[in-house]
Amino acid sequence: MAAMRTLTVAGLFLAFCALGLIAIAMSTDNWYETDARRHRERCKNYSNKRNDPGYIYISNHNLPLRMLPKENNVERKGSSGGILLRAKRHFLPPAPAMESLCSRQFNSTITGLWKKCHREGFDLETEDLIFKGLVRRCTTIKYYYSSSALPKNLPINMTKSIRQDEWHALHLQRMTVSFIGMAISITFFGWIIGVLGCCKEHDLMQYVAGLLFLMGGTCCIISLCTCVAGINFELSRYPRYMYGIPEDISHGYGWSMFCAWGGLGLTLLAGFLCTLAPSLYPPQHSPVARKPRQENGCV
Repeated sequence: MAAMRTLTVAGLFLAFCALGLIAIAMSTDNWYETDARRHRERCKNYSNKRNDPGYIYISNHNLPLRMLPKENNVERKGSSGGILLRAKRHFLPPAPAMESLCSRQFNSTITGLWKKCHREGFDLETEDLIFKGLVRRCTTIKYYYSSSALPKNLPINMTKSIRQDEWHALHLQRMTVSFIGMAISITFFGWIIGVLGCCKEHDLMQYVAGLLFLMGGTCCIISLCTCVAGINFELSRYPRYMYGIPEDISHGYGWSMFCAWGGLGLTLLAGFLCTLAPSLYPPQHSPVARKPRQENGCV
């Protein structure tokens, strides 16, 4: 009896902690983070590059190199087909690639289920614009379809593909929010049933509470998996020059995501304890009414 009560109380306490972690994860915006400081510094250095004759720009650092003479720059080789020309050194200027990357403005942001915000203290220029009221600190994430502005020179097939990807990303966002809402609702309902079952010492109610905890954990798993799938889908969208992220921008999951995963683990553990507790309940033997023994046909 004491072991059953201990398991039930431990399961209810873990479920309460899981509710707190999932609620914190839902109300905060640190699910996904990006840091674009290195990329913005690189683009700033590229815009201030030198244009001296004989100066070659390298993306990592600048090295003043002298150009080779024309007669030493080309090596002639004979073959059966004719004379082939091969350059000893072949420098590919990174200007087109850098200009295409720096033409898009990347900011250091944090993204949650409800808002996408600029990170404080990361971009001084953005902070100045926010202080002047020209840029909003946070923008609300829309859970209804609104077509984004696309360049007019895109082919029709690419435009249709982009619209389909927008619908797919929207469905993943809706699934994330709906399933995590179901998870916290089912877990809270199971916690109430578990408390009532613990007070009344009703083993069936405790077992039902454990099943509800397991069901809430399942919904939480679906929500987190769709969230991760949505982030990976956004990073792999085409065309890459419109939706890709440069390699010098660091990005990853924030502490809100880890709170949600922690709440998931505690929910499943609480469900296991609450479903195990009724099995330790001692069976109650009801008294059996004995019939009088019949002897010689009379009672």
